[in-house]
Amino acid sequence: MTHGRSVRLYLVDGTPTGILTAEIMNWTGHVLVTPRSKLPNALQRPEATRTGLYFLVGDDPDQPTKDRVYVGEGDSVIDRLKSHSKDVSKDFWTRACLVTSKDFNLTKAHVRYLESRFVQLIRSADRANVANGNEPALKNLPESDITDMEFFIEQVQVVLPVVGFDFLRPRVTAQLVSALTEAYASTSNRLDLVMNSEKYGFAAKAVEVDGEITVLKGSRGSTATFSTNIYGALRQQLLKEGRLVITDDPRFVEFAEDVAFASPSAAAAVIKNRNTNGRTSWKLANSGQSLKDWQDASLEKVIDPS
Repeated sequence: MTHGRSVRLYLVDGTPTGILTAEIMNWTGHVLVTPRSKLPNALQRPEATRTGLYFLVGDDPDQPTKDRVYVGEGDSVIDRLKSHSKDVSKDFWTRACLVTSKDFNLTKAHVRYLESRFVQLIRSADRANVANGNEPALKNLPESDITDMEFFIEQVQVVLPVVGFDFLRPRVTAQLVSALTEAYASTSNRLDLVMNSEKYGFAAKAVEVDGEITVLKGSRGSTATFSTNIYGALRQQLLKEGRLVITDDPRFVEFAEDVAFASPSAAAAVIKNRNTNGRTSWKLANSGQSLKDWQDASLEKVIDPS
């Protein structure tokens, strides 16, 4: 059973887009997030003088459908971040995230281990491209320290999506879907979705987990052209990146890998190559009910607590 978690956010500037801090009850870690424009203010805070690691995050100019992330560490991150801010090869980043410890128990060896593990996890999640030139070697630690650091990593994975960073959140893949089938069998955490077209002949499969639609590898879409598609630029970008490919049959495009979309309509529009309502286009695989009808029916079951 998944238990609730309380994440405490503090808006240092009193604005949601300024400097903020995040903590979890009974966790010694501390997260500070700052826009690049507020970096001088952030570096005057005591967190910047502690041993820790940091993420520099921004759009990837070479692959607009993904972020680019640089992972670094240091005994005191002030000098490192000053240097990165002047480095033209790192002009991509727009926000920085500092991860430190409130009890000062993180050592240089610890943050080197964390740096290596976070680079691994970012690559594995495949939501962002890693800007580090070389993958840092995994630092050897005592077994007890490794256990502590892995727990530390789990807490960071909880906090970062709350403050707007998704690059550590694992993507839903066909392999993960298969592995989680039993875990999700008795819950509504996952929906298996399909989309078929008798007229155009394409067929697509997807899963919806926590509001994110992931179209699975091998799904096919149409190459028929229509006058309007607000997601046309996204479709072209996926084709450019090779994540969506033209098949031997010129009527179809095919997903070369699992691709996540922020909304059912974005996924449906890429598949159909036209504006479309994803809530009515996607059907539940086990019942044929539209996603819209299923969502509406779920709301009808909600009992007024009053």
